[in-house]
Amino acid sequence: MFKSLSQLASAHRNGENAGITSVCSAHPLVIRAALRRGKQHGQIVLIEATCNQVNQYGGYTGMTPVDFVVFVEAIAREEGFDRNRLIFGGDHLGPNPWRKLSADEAMAKAVTMVIDYVQAGFTKIHLDASMGCAGEPAALDDEVTAQRAAQLAKAAEQAAQNSGFALPNYIIGTEVPVPGGADHELTEVTPTSSEAARYTIAVHRARFASEGLQDAFDRVIGIVVQPGVEFGNENVVEYRPDRAIMLTKLLDSEPQFIFEAHSTDYQTVQSLSALVRDGFPILKVGPGLTFALREALYGLDLIASELDPSYGERPLAHAMERLMLEKPDHWASHYHGAKGALHVQRHYSYSDRIRYYWSEPEAVAAVNTLMAALRGRDIPETLLRQFLPALNVKPADRNNPEAILIAAIDRVLADYSAACGW
Repeated sequence: MFKSLSQLASAHRNGENAGITSVCSAHPLVIRAALRRGKQHGQIVLIEATCNQVNQYGGYTGMTPVDFVVFVEAIAREEGFDRNRLIFGGDHLGPNPWRKLSADEAMAKAVTMVIDYVQAGFTKIHLDASMGCAGEPAALDDEVTAQRAAQLAKAAEQAAQNSGFALPNYIIGTEVPVPGGADHELTEVTPTSSEAARYTIAVHRARFASEGLQDAFDRVIGIVVQPGVEFGNENVVEYRPDRAIMLTKLLDSEPQFIFEAHSTDYQTVQSLSALVRDGFPILKVGPGLTFALREALYGLDLIASELDPSYGERPLAHAMERLMLEKPDHWASHYHGAKGALHVQRHYSYSDRIRYYWSEPEAVAAVNTLMAALRGRDIPETLLRQFLPALNVKPADRNNPEAILIAAIDRVLADYSAACGW
């Protein structure tokens, strides 16, 4: 079994079924579930943060890169997880959070962010400068993207050398599904063409060389492409290996690289396994994990309503509805339709934009009330079958709602572990 991300390409060339789950979430229960599984099975655990989620201004989580590392490491200590098997990744690191500014202003902030990530201990860096800033096209060409990626890489290299941290591994490329999933029903998604992927590699290789960054380019381990997977609010487009054959053959002539697959949420274990086999050994998942968490929370909300008359009628679900209506910024531009359709999407969409609200004080209080109502109370098997039928809850965990939530998340992680050959 591989011990570092830099070994993924050679493992693929040797026909080994070796991959890794990229856990893209800041929810403490998701991180705890990933670390617990990693400890149990001796896995390396890769936890990633995005530029919007974590940056020098706190992002939407309120955490800087150092804060995020401290946060995850605290959970790792509680779980007894070996820090040496924990990898931190930074996703879409570039000017995206500041696109309304001029390119020079946005890139200056992006450089600071990348430096902060590296100095905080992030060793997997996705360089993503593909988006236009004020006065520029929405999507930039490969030449400009590569020039800005090299600017970010130069800052990252210097930061690592100055701080004494290991030099990072890099991911390039930006042809990914819509962040958080599409907002409409999809029937199919076209994979990246092999020509486009080859050109992206060539332009980045040339730009890095011209900037004296050959050593950094030697540590570019992967490229983000579109394998043909996606999820919308109500449906999932499954991976079809036959449609990505020409793309995956590119790796035969570029042995340095593997592909990184974004938005693999809700794929079957068979599809995930096929992605790893075809050269996509880094499988990114985020909303699929918090979707499973929300399913379990709402199931327990119903169970508590049945068991304890004083608990009320689904108070957690009602609290989340009030919260999302009071603060619609995270969902209003993504969900569409009549009043009833919007209600369903707010709570049950595959894009799971409800995940942005779990750290709000009202949500934390509602979840704590639910946990208090069920902690130490033995939940009858019949109620678990009624409201959480997909979970096989151990008898010893029926009075432990936190264990039930982690089991729900782990059920998803188990498919990724199986696909990755753990």
